[in-house]
Amino acid sequence: MNRGIIGAAVGAVLALTWIVLGFWAFVFVAVAMFIGVVAGRAMDGHFDPRAFADAFRGRRSSS
Repeated sequence: MNRGIIGAAVGAVLALTWIVLGFWAFVFVAVAMFIGVVAGRAMDGHFDPRAFADAFRGRRSSS
C-alpha cells in the first residue's frame, strides 16, 4: 500500500473517533495506535530507540 493511503486511513480513523466519541477517546486511540506501531516494529527488528528519540526531539541525521 502507498504510505499516503495509509496516512489518510489513519487520519480518517482518528478524526471519526474524535467526532463520534470525543477528545479523550481520540487520545486513547492515538496512543493505542502508537503503541501498536512500536510493538510491531520491535517484533520485526526495525525499532531503534535512539533513532526514534532523536526523531521525536527533531534531530535527524543523514548518515
